[in-house]
Amino acid sequence: MPRHELIVALGRARYRVERPWGEVPQGPGVPSDVSCSADGTVFVQLRHDPYAAAAGPAVVVLSPDGRRIGAWGGDEVADGHMLSVHPDGRVFVVDRDAHEIIVFDRRGRRLGGLGRRHCPGEPFNAPCDIAFAPDGTLYVADGYGTSMVHRFSAEGMPIGTWGEPGEGPGQFSTPHGIWVLPDGRVTVADRENNRVQVFDAEGRRLADWRGHHKPMSVHGAPGGGLYVTDQVPRLTLLDGAGRITGRCRPVLNGAHGLWAAPDGSILLSEQNPPRLTRLVPLRD
Repeated sequence: MPRHELIVALGRARYRVERPWGEVPQGPGVPSDVSCSADGTVFVQLRHDPYAAAAGPAVVVLSPDGRRIGAWGGDEVADGHMLSVHPDGRVFVVDRDAHEIIVFDRRGRRLGGLGRRHCPGEPFNAPCDIAFAPDGTLYVADGYGTSMVHRFSAEGMPIGTWGEPGEGPGQFSTPHGIWVLPDGRVTVADRENNRVQVFDAEGRRLADWRGHHKPMSVHGAPGGGLYVTDQVPRLTLLDGAGRITGRCRPVLNGAHGLWAAPDGSILLSEQNPPRLTRLVPLRD
């Protein structure tokens, strides 16, 4: 048991901080992202240097209470950056330096992919993150080698691209995280521009939500709002209009990845030190 119990607040909600949480292996790989399926199963992305790191799994699977129940992907994933679990249970792993998004079933069997592997610019060039719209459309933040958002049909067919390098409206400097709100608006963590940009489904810019220092990850919050992690480090709660309704400092050096679990807890992946943090809601 820790010597002290830490409590943080996001608006009216209070959370107990638990860290390190879950049976995440220590050694090769650092937790760069985390995601949950509808039943609460947790998928942790471990990032490796494919040239220098020892062999190990790319994805570790945890039960809702944090017990390790699986691990896979070490032979298929070169440089896992982010991952997202689709509502149907498929796991989409962003293999950044291989320029591909690999689609797995929950047991780690490859089902397919987006992008041509090891072929930068076809269409990805070191992509960052993927998100799913309510209608099944897929959006990819292509953020390191380029500055674009790609849109795909639910079947994986390309249907649009927008963005270019820069600081102006609709331009990006490292679009690092992406999330689609329930009303179909696409939110992008435009990291080096210190903002979250908001677009409609076709890429028309709607708003800039500022006040974030190098935002890393975005994820839907209750009531159509948005969680944002940044490098202050802090976790911010926004309402659906982008207004800040709560902030806290739940991690040491910033969370690279973020997911809201079905039970109301918030999972944060940290790379330094390498661990997961869980925020457990306190009931009145």
